[in-house]
Amino acid sequence: MKTNVLLPTDFSDNAWSAAVYALKLYAKEECTFYFLHSSKMKTSTMSNFSNKLLETMSKNDRKELLELKEMAQNANVGTNHDFEIVLSSEDLQNAIETTIRKYDINLVVMGTKGATKAKEIFFGSNTVHIIKKMKLCPILLVPDEFDFVEPSQIAFPTDFNRFYGEELLPLKRLAKLFDSKIRILHINEEKDLTDIQEYNLIKLKTYLKDCEYSFNWMSDYAKKAVEINDFINESEIDVLAMVNYEHSFLESIIKEPVIKKIGFHSTIPFLVIPG
Repeated sequence: MKTNVLLPTDFSDNAWSAAVYALKLYAKEECTFYFLHSSKMKTSTMSNFSNKLLETMSKNDRKELLELKEMAQNANVGTNHDFEIVLSSEDLQNAIETTIRKYDINLVVMGTKGATKAKEIFFGSNTVHIIKKMKLCPILLVPDEFDFVEPSQIAFPTDFNRFYGEELLPLKRLAKLFDSKIRILHINEEKDLTDIQEYNLIKLKTYLKDCEYSFNWMSDYAKKAVEINDFINESEIDVLAMVNYEHSFLESIIKEPVIKKIGFHSTIPFLVIPG
């Protein structure tokens, strides 16, 4: 089955770095990559420009998209790849959602760095907004200037309080690209699992039966962000995956300004799955 991958771009090095990661990740897969640029401006800004100037700016955006497409074709590592461009006059969030629906997108891949370029903040404000709103499709967030390595190990933190089924399909698909091992991480906040947690654990085993996986238990010794980062470093994890649902740990770290207090700054790609 062909995979459709959306690559939002602002023509920055950060966005190009994420695109290159996606090309390498899907090198052996049949894919269509869609480069999307949102050219929408605030009304107050637009009022200062003439129609002719706006038209010229739109032409320049299209030209840059075409150049990006050509760069991707020249840098391409996969023989089964097609490339398309999408120039949208909607804001970025709506542009992404419209494109997902129109082209049946399976995955959005984008860079994470915000306009501040602050090293300690993992998510830029645009990224945070998109994660919060995104319910249609998983997003793979790629750190700036990240050099591609085959993902041999994927970390999946869970508290077992939630039943997982088909929503984990993006995790399974990612794992099967390189026969990655899924390292399920549970941070022990309780002495024993409840009956519900035990049930969900058993169901998770059943759902992942055709994947290689392991369960990993960590004592509750610090903030979750610290413990997850420690696990990533100690276990040589290549990709972090989480499900974003109401009251999840992920939801808590994308609530501003909590994000700055937690300092969640993963150094590896991060798959966010809508719950």
